[in-house]
Amino acid sequence: MTMTLRRRQFLQLAAGAAAILPWSRTASALDYPMRPVRLIVGFPAASATDIVARVIAQPLSARLTQQVIVDNRPGAGSNIGTEAVVRATADGYTLLGATVTNAVNATLYKDLSFDFVCDIAPVVGTFRSPSAVVVTQSLPATTLAEFIAYAKANPGKINYASFGYGTAPNMAAELFKMMADVDLVHVPYRTNYLPDLISGQVQVAFNPIALSIAQIKAGKLRALAVTGSTRSNALPDIPAVAEFVPGYEAYIWHGIGAPKGTPADIVGKLNTAINAVLADSDTKTRFAELGGGAIGGSPDDFAKLIAAEITKWGKVVLAANIKPD
Repeated sequence: MTMTLRRRQFLQLAAGAAAILPWSRTASALDYPMRPVRLIVGFPAASATDIVARVIAQPLSARLTQQVIVDNRPGAGSNIGTEAVVRATADGYTLLGATVTNAVNATLYKDLSFDFVCDIAPVVGTFRSPSAVVVTQSLPATTLAEFIAYAKANPGKINYASFGYGTAPNMAAELFKMMADVDLVHVPYRTNYLPDLISGQVQVAFNPIALSIAQIKAGKLRALAVTGSTRSNALPDIPAVAEFVPGYEAYIWHGIGAPKGTPADIVGKLNTAINAVLADSDTKTRFAELGGGAIGGSPDDFAKLIAAEITKWGKVVLAANIKPD
């Protein structure tokens, strides 16, 4: 009799616990976030990805009523930071500052321990900007047409700088080389290359507008073109590369991702909050100053962007035979 009663009580308690668990998971999602959220960026402070992440983090903190902390984890072409997010608990408290480099790396690196598409849940695209084709003032080319002619007349004698293999400046330059049929020599840097570009040690870079607009306006660098399909509001007098090389287009984009398995309602809450931040006039103004604009939209919209970019840049990686550092 006693054994039967104890067994019945145990089964009742087990049934009660099973009923409580789904409610507990729902409650935690509804209460999210209850502590600070880390936004991991796979590049150093003051990089374009870092700047965009910080533009988002402050107003997002206010909307979530919890601090969003930008955590820089540079190295291995952003793969160190990305892997940290992939390995994190899927509870919405660790997010990824994703960028076009993540799409490039999907093809560039053959031995990654993660699959960006499968292991990162897209939340929302945040920012998109063209780069600027900038040259040292000593280069005898004042227009992109003159630059292309000069490069054709001097094959292998013009050096272009980038932040490394697979980074946005590298990929934009390699796409340009292929489409304009010019021979430029890649000089990868692990640190800021602008001083060398200004001094003329390297001659050209396909640099994020956010990182070069001050030097352009100060006359330290000459902007020949922007890499978007149309002109940029930040540099309205500078033509698009596509005006000289039909079909050319290379954008830098950023977004927010989360570890796979992050509850859909948490992803949805983040998506709504970030879209609200992107719609705010202060964010729009700041993004315009950086030479671009907001993306926004649903997680599925961001997933489609990522898939299209992996396909596009994968072709460039293979055609140019680009290898990681």
